[in-house]
Amino acid sequence: MAVRRRQRLGPGGGRALLAAVLLCVWGRAAAERVRYAIPEELGRGSLVGPLARDLGLSADELPARKLRVASAGKKQLKYFTVNEENGNLYVNERLDREEMCGESATCSVSFEALVHNPLNVFRVEVAIEDVNDNSPTFRKAALDLEIGELIPPGARFPLEMARDADVGTNSLLTYELTSNPSFSLSLKEKAGGKKQPELVLERALDREKQSSFELVLTAVDGGDPARSGSVQIRINVTDANDNPPVFSKSVYEARVAENLPMGSLVLRVVATDADAGSNGRVSYSFGSVPDTVKALFAIDSESGEIMTSGPLDFEEKNKYIIGLEASDGGGLTDHCEVQIDITDENDNAPEITILSLSSPVPEDAVVGTVVAVLNVNDPDSGENGQVSCELSGEAPLSIVASSGGSYKVVTTGALDREQASEHGVTVVARDRGRPALWSSRELVLEVSDVNDNAPVFEEAAYSAYVAENNAAGALVLRVQARDADAGANGRVSYWLAGGSAGAAGAAPLVSVEARSGALYAQRSLDYEQCREFTVAVRAQDGGSPARSSTATVRVFVLDRNDNAPRVLWPAAAAAGEAAGGAATPFEVVPRSAEAGYLVAKVVAVDADAGRNAWLSYELVQASEPALFRVGLHSGEVRTARAVSERDAAKQRVVAVVKDHGQPALSATATLHVVLAESLQEALPELSERPAGAEEEAAAAAELQFYLVLALALLSALLVLSVALAVLARLRRAGPPAVLRCLGAQRFSLAGAAFPADFCEGTLPYSYNLCVAAPARAVPEAAWPPPPPPVPVLSAEELLGGDSCEKPSSNSDLVVGEPPAEPVAPKVCKGWASLFKSFRIVVIFPWVFSAWSQWVLSFVSPSSGRSF
Repeated sequence: MAVRRRQRLGPGGGRALLAAVLLCVWGRAAAERVRYAIPEELGRGSLVGPLARDLGLSADELPARKLRVASAGKKQLKYFTVNEENGNLYVNERLDREEMCGESATCSVSFEALVHNPLNVFRVEVAIEDVNDNSPTFRKAALDLEIGELIPPGARFPLEMARDADVGTNSLLTYELTSNPSFSLSLKEKAGGKKQPELVLERALDREKQSSFELVLTAVDGGDPARSGSVQIRINVTDANDNPPVFSKSVYEARVAENLPMGSLVLRVVATDADAGSNGRVSYSFGSVPDTVKALFAIDSESGEIMTSGPLDFEEKNKYIIGLEASDGGGLTDHCEVQIDITDENDNAPEITILSLSSPVPEDAVVGTVVAVLNVNDPDSGENGQVSCELSGEAPLSIVASSGGSYKVVTTGALDREQASEHGVTVVARDRGRPALWSSRELVLEVSDVNDNAPVFEEAAYSAYVAENNAAGALVLRVQARDADAGANGRVSYWLAGGSAGAAGAAPLVSVEARSGALYAQRSLDYEQCREFTVAVRAQDGGSPARSSTATVRVFVLDRNDNAPRVLWPAAAAAGEAAGGAATPFEVVPRSAEAGYLVAKVVAVDADAGRNAWLSYELVQASEPALFRVGLHSGEVRTARAVSERDAAKQRVVAVVKDHGQPALSATATLHVVLAESLQEALPELSERPAGAEEEAAAAAELQFYLVLALALLSALLVLSVALAVLARLRRAGPPAVLRCLGAQRFSLAGAAFPADFCEGTLPYSYNLCVAAPARAVPEAAWPPPPPPVPVLSAEELLGGDSCEKPSSNSDLVVGEPPAEPVAPKVCKGWASLFKSFRIVVIFPWVFSAWSQWVLSFVSPSSGRSF
């Protein structure tokens, strides 16, 4: 093994480094154990060894493998630590071998090194080497001896042995005595390589010459450099104490069980003294022993009985070596050694410590994966400390023993989180003592989810039924898929994956909500255009990589009664009537037809389905209702009785076609029938107006009659009102001048004369007017009197619309007649009033008649009448 040491400085310059890292041995064949050796008293942060490299880990692997130290006891963990960056093992706390291991010949600290991904455990042992850091010490500061002057030379007086806390060569002591002619030093070999110092009397003593001596005893250890300790020996020369006390044995041995009650007897030592009196009275006491021994044992100074004064624990220390001293009244002493062995009892149950637990563990972990590392420790020895472990509980786990009391819990089968999300087992550790002791520890292993399950639909194929004419956005169906995984691996979203929901380039008929799986109609559905369609819905989880499954949704569109029956025959009849054309289809029925004769068949279809398309036929109108009947389901028009000669030649039959929907929709079909023996006989009837047209014309004529009557009454009332208004006006204006021509002078002497003044418009026709001249006094003898001169106006002047002024100077007058007194204004006013009334009476009825004709033509456009 390679050993590196450090030097420790002397007291003047501090401590030097004596040794460094000692022995790095790595081998999987050696039970996966790594061993280091370091000297004690290394400072904090000192390098112990490259642990990661010795475990076969590279620097790149360190972050993922998470190297750390673990131990069953917290005391071991405080001494060392691992650097996470380089994986080296360092000292975490000052190491004192004497404090850690006491007087044990070997001292080491064992712990486990854990690595993850995958989980594994390695045993690490660090041996603590002793450093000569303790000097020999004596229990007393001075040794007092009383030697009688009569003791002959050569007598030996045992001296107190020094104690060195170090071990090995560092604890091997040699003694030196200051030079004196009366005394010398002798070393007596004892068990274990120790030496007992003895003072040898070289020559006889004379109290009268020298009554006391002072010597110095020095103990030197075997360290490098050596350490020493000294004690002063004060010798008093007395008269008579010839015999020192003598133990019956130089070494006493005792074996006691641990956990003895306090005050229990361990053993009894005996020393005898041949002297009498006080010189022969022996007292017992502990020699140079540590305080911990004095806390556990006590000795009776008179009887020499050693008893327990504290609890004994085999696990703390299993052997004690005690030095005893017997002294008489004269100061002579003897020394012996007592070795007390502590036997073990099964008083400690196994201790279970979980060093590492990989929880949760992925469900796809391979068989043999290490999920936990345990340390089981039983402080007892022998069979009492031999431990066996087992797992209780149903789980695909087993426990495997490892090195150094460590156990690994590994998987023995496949894990399935969907069946069991966690596994609880109990680790039971049992020793082989009698009676056996045991302990248990619960171990709960959680199983983490892996996306190993695809979403599963509740049904592989869904069927949905939607009534047509639905509102856009109506709920069609809600699909649901479940994913047995957890978290994002079990979060399902839905998508349309295809189907016959829409043609390429057209918007699909349905959409799906990604979270809920609800399918909504994108637009109103029409049963007549699409009776059913399928869509594929894909459910996909949120894992990586994602898993998905597909379900087929078949949507059936339910029919509603939204289409009225459509008449296919006689369809041309309706079209002919609407266009007013003459090509109206008809059926010829011979007058010799009997009852049940097939006239025609009404053919109709309904675009709906089911009951909505079931059609029934019914006769609603006919020229001779008793002559025809219609088949309820067949639509056949047949004669209900034999045709007679009294039946009109032209018949009109109206049938209604109804479906069975809720509510029912209907359509009408009109059939024209001609009663004739042959087509030649029916042609004259076809040229005439159909019977139905005559009835319509009669109804229109009746309506026009009442309208004309109403208009005539209104016109009469209007004419009467106008006449009364004219008469009232004429009455206020007096008798018209035009009527005076019917008086005494009835004929004009000068021919036709026209008033000079005529200003109220013109008439469209020529009228001959007879105007009387103004009256004046004539002698009774002159009858008839001569007429006054009347101005003669031409027709152009009368109709020219000139203003009512006096005739111009160039007007033609009757030659020889003197101008008469002007009377034309009165005549003009009379004529104007009469002409105005005549115009109102003549023109207004004509306008009113034209308006009435327009009204009648609007009411009955097919009559062709005018008034």
